[in-house]
Amino acid sequence: MKKKLYLLPALSGLIILSGCVSEADLLRQQGQPPNYVQGFDDGCHSGKKAGGSWFDQFKKDVHRFGKDKLYSQGWSDGFRQCETEQEAMMRNQRMALEYQKYSEQKRHNKELESQHFNENVLKGIDTSGLENLKAK
Repeated sequence: MKKKLYLLPALSGLIILSGCVSEADLLRQQGQPPNYVQGFDDGCHSGKKAGGSWFDQFKKDVHRFGKDKLYSQGWSDGFRQCETEQEAMMRNQRMALEYQKYSEQKRHNKELESQHFNENVLKGIDTSGLENLKAK
């Protein structure tokens, strides 16, 4: 029974890891030539950098780009696709931060409004007769 308990997490891990397929792997599975795949990968890193990624670097084999049509087509396709995806991700992050700021400001405004209401609710009303109600 103990062996089965140890195998379950191991098998689960293998199943999860087998689901992690890179874009290059997908392109290879689709039958794209190696030159196109390499160009796409290089272009994708470059596109992510252009789209605002701090973790990617511009990558382009200029000599190959000028002479190898498959590499240059892959690079251009990868650049456009990954730049667009990176920009969308950055935009979503900015929107999430703005929404968080908005929510915090809204909560703060409600607190101020409640405090203001509590301070002014009895303004101008004679409460001197209520002092006898205080707990001793």
